[in-house]
Amino acid sequence: MQSIYKPLRSLPPFFQDLAMSWLVALLFSLSLYLEHFGYTLTLINSLAGLGVFYLLLHINRRTLVLSGFFIGLLWFYWIGFSFQYYNVSWMVPIVSIGFGLVYALFFGIISLSHNIILRALIIVALTFVEPFDFNWMQFELLFVNSYFGVLKWQFILIIAALALFSTCKSVWRYGAVVLLLGALSFHTSDKALPNLTIKLVPMTLPQELKWQPQMREKILAYNFNAINNAIANRYDMVVLSESAFPLFLNHEPRLIEKLQRLSEDIVIVTGALEELHHQNYNVTYIFNQSNITIAKKMVLVPFGEYIPLPKFMREYVNKTFFDGASDYLSADAPTDFTVKGITFRNAICYEATCEELYAGNPQYLIAMSNNAWFAPSIEPTLQKLLMQYYARKHHTVIFHAANMGGTGVIQ
Repeated sequence: MQSIYKPLRSLPPFFQDLAMSWLVALLFSLSLYLEHFGYTLTLINSLAGLGVFYLLLHINRRTLVLSGFFIGLLWFYWIGFSFQYYNVSWMVPIVSIGFGLVYALFFGIISLSHNIILRALIIVALTFVEPFDFNWMQFELLFVNSYFGVLKWQFILIIAALALFSTCKSVWRYGAVVLLLGALSFHTSDKALPNLTIKLVPMTLPQELKWQPQMREKILAYNFNAINNAIANRYDMVVLSESAFPLFLNHEPRLIEKLQRLSEDIVIVTGALEELHHQNYNVTYIFNQSNITIAKKMVLVPFGEYIPLPKFMREYVNKTFFDGASDYLSADAPTDFTVKGITFRNAICYEATCEELYAGNPQYLIAMSNNAWFAPSIEPTLQKLLMQYYARKHHTVIFHAANMGGTGVIQ
């Protein structure tokens, strides 16, 4: 284990660990940041992924904990950004550091054993762990844009290959190459697209303006212009982003009537809010030939739309940090809807990156997001990689409309 520290042996022990932990964190985050800046480097991503998991099998406890802290910061520094919109801006750095500490503990679990085989088993086991119901730390994401596959069995082959190469000193260690060959993927973006035209409408509206009363007419004008342009260009369906109508649409009969009339010429899928019996829902409205389908969100955002804590703590957090707002309510199952005989599954933001939404391997998924909560940051890029991951696992084509980055077709 100490051999990997040899290039750093001139440094004091703590600084050896610090330098190595930064190397691990940078390798772990390399594919994410390359993608964010527009570079998809398949070979580099493949080598970085292999290299970082090799290091995780070998580094000491202190380096593992420090690596987890820096990885938590590099991947999730942006989560605290949303707190500024609840008038608790002082929480932004605290939340970021908090995520660093959570993942310091998360990666520190690997150090429960110095045995490489046991460490390999722990790494695989951690792919099933979601701290506080938050599932955006997926080890397999490192291989989304690589030569290797992202399925669980392919990831296990990669870890097994690295463990075999590290522990076996005979010629059998080169069996690791066979295992890596088994983990290769020849993914192609050739899934069949639906036989209808879909217009995805991006939005670039900052969160601090989205809910301002004086912006309402401008937002409505933007939305209806997008719908009318899609009709003029003979699209079959137009998809707007999450809460593109930043209001309780079920309390706006005139808007609903206007959308129903337009839906005679095009299917309209848009995000909005719904209030029923003093309860709030984050929903999708589907207008099709004047008929209305309301798809409620099934998977809520932890610490955004609900608090994953015991009731007494949940009430305190809601009162202290979210102006006393109660948790949103959710649906019991995902919503599917049909357009011209083609079935689509609805997904709103976070749930498009959750396994539950892909039950039954839906062929097509309509996703909408409001990424303005976290702009500017790497969040839309991480979200895209997660959707690519699930699209490949479940052979799904995702049509994604987003505010502040992320609009596009994902396969």
